[in-house]
Amino acid sequence: MASGQVEAEMTRRLEAALAPDRLTVKNESALHAGHAGDDGSGESHFAVEIAASRFEGLSRVARQRAVFNALGDLMDRIHALRIKAEAP
Repeated sequence: MASGQVEAEMTRRLEAALAPDRLTVKNESALHAGHAGDDGSGESHFAVEIAASRFEGLSRVARQRAVFNALGDLMDRIHALRIKAEAP
């Protein structure tokens, strides 16, 4: 995957797997430049805010697991992911 494409791929995978009512994927890598886990790619730290009907009745941990499962092997490229997942 070319540099600059992680955020777009995250969005694509989350939309396909979870059909969210609301989704924001934000690259926060610049805030962590020079810190542990910064691989210099500019795509190592992200924040996801997602609301999906599929989260209804799930615990916070189960919602986070659903996000991780949707991202799959893309998580190998991400050092840190802040998740706010809720039902609409």
